[in-house]
Parts: sequence; C-alpha cells; structure tokens
Amino acid sequence: MTTSFLTRLKPVLPDSLLQRAQSANTPRVAIARAGASLPMQAAYEATKAGIMVPLFTGEADAIRAAADALEWDISGFEIIATNGEEAAGHTAALACGEGRADVLMKGHLHTDTFMKSALSRDNGLRTGARLVHVFHLTHPNVGKPLLLSDAAVNVAPDMDTRKAAITYCVDLLRKLGTDQPKVAILSATESVLPAVPSSGEARELRDWARAEIAGAHFSGPLALDLILSPESVAIKGMGRDPVAGDADAIIAPDIVSGNTLFKSLVYLSGACAAGVVMGAKVPILLTSRADVAVARMASVALAAVLSDAV
Repeated sequence: MTTSFLTRLKPVLPDSLLQRAQSANTPRVAIARAGASLPMQAAYEATKAGIMVPLFTGEADAIRAAADALEWDISGFEIIATNGEEAAGHTAALACGEGRADVLMKGHLHTDTFMKSALSRDNGLRTGARLVHVFHLTHPNVGKPLLLSDAAVNVAPDMDTRKAAITYCVDLLRKLGTDQPKVAILSATESVLPAVPSSGEARELRDWARAEIAGAHFSGPLALDLILSPESVAIKGMGRDPVAGDADAIIAPDIVSGNTLFKSLVYLSGACAAGVVMGAKVPILLTSRADVAVARMASVALAAVLSDAV
C-alpha cells in the first residue's frame, strides 16, 4: 500500500531554466557509456530542445541500437568506441579535460566508476577546488528555485567544503538571474547549542560568508521551518532576517540531512531536481536510474547555463 504522504504531483521542467539554457551557447556533452535507453533518451530530448550536442562513448553497437529504438539518426554526432565501464568513463572525462567537450554526463555505468574517472588527475578535470554537488529544485506550480548542497557527493563535508558550497550556490544563483542571493545554513535550531554541533558550525559559516562574499545575504543556524515558512518566521519573531522564510539556497551539514531533504521535496511535493557537480573544469552530471525524464532534462539545462559562463 502506498503511503498517503507521497504526492501525486508530477515534476515539471521549469520554463525559466529551459529558456536560459536555450539562450546560452550549446554545450558539447560527453556521455560516459551512452548505449542504454535512459541516457540515450535524455540525450535525444536535450538535443532536440537545443541545449546540448552529444559526444557518445561506449560500445558503438549498443549506442546505435539505443538511438535506433528512438528512431534517432545520430550519424552526425561523434561516437568514440570503448569497451566496458572504466574505458567509457575515462574516455568521456578525457574529452572534457582536453577541451573537446564542455559537460561530463554519467550514462550506463556505476557512480563510483564514473567519479573515479572524473577525479583522475590523468584526465585533466581537477582544478584544485572542492567538488560539491548542488541540486536546483523547483515545485510543479513554479515559484522560484531552491538550491541545496550537498546531497550526493560529500558525506561529511568539512568547513572548507561547505564554504565552497556556499560560494558555488551564490555563483549559480547569480548566473540564474538572482541579484541578491539568500543562503540559509541548515541546523535543527536557530540558536547555537553546544549539544548540536551543526548549529555552531552554521554560525561560523554565516559569519565567514558575510565577511567574504559581497552582494548576498546569509543566515544560520536555521531550522527548516525558518528557512521555508514565512509563518514560522513571524511566529518566532525573526521577520528582520532577510533570509528566513525566503531562502534561495540551503547548505546542509551532512549527506544524510541533505539527501533526506532532497528526496522529501521530490517525493512529497513533486519537485523537479536538477543536479550538477561543481568545482571541476566542467560541470558534471550524476544522473540516476531513478531520475524521471524531466529531471534529466533539467540537469542538462542547468549544466548548459553553467558551461556558458566557464
């Protein structure tokens, strides 16, 4: 029996994100092991929408078969034939490292194999910066996007990694058209409590961001209700906080809270989640078998916006 908490709302690709991607320079996207239905469907739809030019790696016969199943003629696109997951991941990452592609996208291979290729110094994607995953979440009834970091890559991000996450979220929000980004640092309370280590860390991160990043607003620690609910903000007398109840981004203290929040917004409210790894030479797309088609499309659109400004 399906729990009543699950929403029946379906995620919707936000027009604002798609239009911004279509107005950007169309990125060349290297797809690691593209010969399967899900990555090929994503490539087909994004190419048709004009937000990517695919570069396929993997078993050539499987790639052509997956395209044929969609009645898609891919003869005009480059295929780099490889055998196995490691070779496909390495070849796609190297294409990005050498400047032959602008975005790296996970296809039909395990995440650890894919990320090992992305992280390999031999492939030229490392920049010395922290790699951080950022979700761009939108509700089916539109409204402004909400960024969330990190729900997929860093298990227990240290302070420097969370500082990088704050910086990336501010940069991404500005590229998406937000002039004065509002960033909330998540904890379980709005007060600094010794028994809740994330609360003290949130206050330290808030103070650092206010000192180091101009043209944005930062608040923390904040519990989730004070991040999302203007009513809670009013009840608790925090109306003077410019972030409370109106955040553009949330910085999570660890992968458990970040991943739980991301999946709650998707499964309980129907959010469309576009995800990208930032901090490498090119945007990295960690698509999942559980991603619905519009989420895959939204992820490519988000990468197109990012790659346009690289």
